[in-house]
Order: sequence, then C-alpha cells, then structure tokens
Amino acid sequence: MIAFKDFVPKMITEPRLFKAGVYESFDDALNAANDWIDESAITVINVETVVLPNIWSRFEEGPTDVALGTSGEMPSHWHQFIRCWYRSG
Repeated sequence: MIAFKDFVPKMITEPRLFKAGVYESFDDALNAANDWIDESAITVINVETVVLPNIWSRFEEGPTDVALGTSGEMPSHWHQFIRCWYRSG
C-alpha cells in the first residue's frame, strides 16, 4: 500500500497584528522525517519538498487541504514542508 507522511515545521507562536508567526526550522522537519524513517518499517519511494500557501490559516485544514486560498486582496504566506511517500508492510 502506498501512503505519505508530512513533516511540517510546527508553529511556535501564532501570527498577530503586525507580527509574523514563528515556526520551527526546515531542518527540524528534516530531522523529524529522518527519525521517523529510521524508526519505521517502511520502504521509502520518494521524498519531496512541498510549498503551499496559508496552511496555518484558521480557514484551512493544513498540508492535506485540497483547496488552499490565495488572493491579491489579502496577504498570503507560503510554507514549505517535507512529504515522504512510502510503501508499508
């Protein structure tokens, strides 16, 4: 069975008016992915960097949301994370 697991840098502090949010580093996400691969009984098929807008917005559902919004009227924040495609079992 083919599956995927996302490793998204965690939000440390939420964005506020006139203040950007603070997130873990991309290296933190990479380390989490490497640890999970080492600990899991999987066969890695592919590892990719994914860049999506607004995954932390309260109106979105994170990296697996099928419709992430952007608009010229509102600020858009793009986030990168690691997606690991694997075969389990």
